[in-house]
Amino acid sequence: MDSPAKNHPMRIWTPDGETQQTRPLTNEVPVVFEYNCVTFAVMMATDADLIDFAYGFSLTERIIENASEIIYTQIKEGPKGQIAAIEVNAYAFHRLEKYNRAMVGRTGCGLCGVDKLEQAIFPLEKVVSDLKVEANQIHKSVLDIKNHQRMNKETGALHAAAFVNNEGHIIAVREDVGRHNALDKLIGHLMREEINPATGFALITSRCSFEMVQKCAIAGIPVIVAVSATTELAVNLADQAGISIVTFARKDGMNIVIDPENRIL
Repeated sequence: MDSPAKNHPMRIWTPDGETQQTRPLTNEVPVVFEYNCVTFAVMMATDADLIDFAYGFSLTERIIENASEIIYTQIKEGPKGQIAAIEVNAYAFHRLEKYNRAMVGRTGCGLCGVDKLEQAIFPLEKVVSDLKVEANQIHKSVLDIKNHQRMNKETGALHAAAFVNNEGHIIAVREDVGRHNALDKLIGHLMREEINPATGFALITSRCSFEMVQKCAIAGIPVIVAVSATTELAVNLADQAGISIVTFARKDGMNIVIDPENRIL
């Protein structure tokens, strides 16, 4: 069950004076990912939408290739956090054994536990999509995203990842203290609801690092729109995968950094 934000007493200072108020704080807990009773990762995350997180994380970490390789997932209370108990089929478990990796992550850390360079940066397949989206429709979703950030409205401490169709309508939003986690939760939702990721774009309220490009490439999302900046490595990987990157997407405009398949009109 998702834990609500808890109110915390604090001193509120302004140039006009100081007051005592109570305001909500975001919950952040360890989430243990167990595959067939073997611990693979411990991630710090917001404990909402953890089933989506389990599916999306499993896909973007390349443990599974599709949702059918997960037999079942159960979220259990642990002594100090949550446990995502995931049973995968033999093909996925064999894939998992090749990692030789125990990942202990901070908030959505994308590289903790990686002991081989090829695990960090690996070749990406081209994203196949017929998506065409007008820049003004992207802008419309940017203006609308805050209305969908339910948990962030309370605390101001969470990133969001949204899936948006080519008309600029926000289809789904997932939130988390970690930007990687929010995107994994969104991808997991798309998998579970059988929503074709090639039919829309990801809108993220964070920067677009190379790990975010990798996750979208694996999921099959053709366009990433970020409210902050990107990196040279992210752009290079996006070019390889045929993914468009839009940055500094805000109310006054945006930067179309790379659009290798001419998807943005």
